[in-house]
Amino acid sequence: MSSVPDPAVIPQPKAQDPHHAKALQLGHDISDREASEHGVVAPVLASSDTPETTQWEIWSWYAFYIGANGLSLFNFGPTAFQNLLSQAAPEDTGLLRFAGRDRNVNSIVLLTNGISFAIQAALFIVIGSYADFGSGRRWVLIFWSIVSFAIGFAWLGVHVPSKWQTGVGLYIIGLICYQLTLTYWTAAFPSLARNTPHLKEAARAYAEGEISQADYDRQDELERSKLSNMAFCIQSLGEVVILAIIVGILFGVNVNASTEANNWGLSVLIAFATAVWLVLSIPWFLIEKKRPGLKIPPGKNIISVGFWQLKEALAKIWHLKQSLIYLVGYFLLGDSLNTTVTVIATLQNEVVSYDTLTLTYLLIVGIAAQAVGIATYWWLQKHYHLSAKMMFNIIMVGIILLDGWGMIGNWTNNFGFHHVWEIWLYQAFYGLFVCQWYSYSQIIISSVTPRGHEFLFFSLFTIVGKTSSFIGPFVSSAIIDASPGRSNNSAPFYFLFALTLVSATGLWFFLDLDKSAREQEAFLAAEKARITAMDSE
Repeated sequence: MSSVPDPAVIPQPKAQDPHHAKALQLGHDISDREASEHGVVAPVLASSDTPETTQWEIWSWYAFYIGANGLSLFNFGPTAFQNLLSQAAPEDTGLLRFAGRDRNVNSIVLLTNGISFAIQAALFIVIGSYADFGSGRRWVLIFWSIVSFAIGFAWLGVHVPSKWQTGVGLYIIGLICYQLTLTYWTAAFPSLARNTPHLKEAARAYAEGEISQADYDRQDELERSKLSNMAFCIQSLGEVVILAIIVGILFGVNVNASTEANNWGLSVLIAFATAVWLVLSIPWFLIEKKRPGLKIPPGKNIISVGFWQLKEALAKIWHLKQSLIYLVGYFLLGDSLNTTVTVIATLQNEVVSYDTLTLTYLLIVGIAAQAVGIATYWWLQKHYHLSAKMMFNIIMVGIILLDGWGMIGNWTNNFGFHHVWEIWLYQAFYGLFVCQWYSYSQIIISSVTPRGHEFLFFSLFTIVGKTSSFIGPFVSSAIIDASPGRSNNSAPFYFLFALTLVSATGLWFFLDLDKSAREQEAFLAAEKARITAMDSE
């Protein structure tokens, strides 16, 4: 899979609270005291003085996503790293000294993966507020993009086993940079959608009473879905074209000639994908219009507001039982899936012997299946009027089957990601039945989020997602280290299958979106009453 986890991370929240929205549309502002004490951080509806979104701007935003497809730092960077580790490890033991003890290759990959996500979580808490507040988001995106480009080109100098320790640094920093660039690229989405000519007109009509809140909600949802689905489809098509070019490059450098040639081919591939990313990012850097983010509450700064935002969200979600249930399930199931993808990737690299051409062909199959899977799920939901929760339940079954598939590999060598044919099947299965998690999990977040608190709750879920992502890799690395001979790379599936089964069962039976809607109504009514009481004092 290409940029998974994150092919459709674009949130699709509901429209803002009508009481605040109308006031803001008419030119009034929420008081500083209200924003500070009640955590109201919902952005305004499209206003006349905010630059209108143009087609050139939207297409430059799409272009950035085509470049930020994950091929350089998320797909082939990790492959190059694991490849060097496998060649550096002695043949008799297969172990390397890392982080104070001898570990096998897969254990090192999982451990460094966990370290990367731990750093990401810390960074997001400290600087994540730039994505929502103030006007510095674009500069943060440019900074992390430049660092990403540097890491991608640096792989040209790291393609021999003796430099595996340098590869550790490139791998960790590369994953951090890639995820941060996606985070800040995604953060532009709400303002792009909110300021399209269509939604600006809808906002005007709603403010003047020409359409209802339900009408505005429906148009808002459709506009966001349109941009989200277009971004995903265009990125998938663009990535297939890039991979086709990469196949030609790999034949040009004759990667099948020797192990050294294959190593060099991986580095060239990473550098080429990075160059494409750099070129395709320039239009967005130049064309994006400056639009203000959320107002920083009085007494806070751009750093402290991130901690304040997390505290506010945790305090509010405690009054929303269904939202809390989903937060816990999202934490556990998201961690399990992210770790599962990493474990299978390490097994995949070993099974195909790090053959660069085979890995490229596998990605093409995975991306094609991914596009078909997303389109099919969307058609089924629309045609048969299935709920988002039903679609989510189907996806959870796919994740359980995936971990069960891996767990069987502990008992037999005939099945369980031990054969090349299984890897081909995995790419198709993942694209058709599992990758939709990254889209529908975001839709469920919007379903358990009270209107007017979208940014607050999405920030909370993002932080929880980043935090959970390093726990699974650490545990899985420890499980491999504790296995006989420190070499059972399928052992983490015992833990992952149990974690997936428990969290999926809990979400299936206890998450009720209808109950969540009623809880949100009661919550917003209580919030309104409290604000009214305080304003009357």
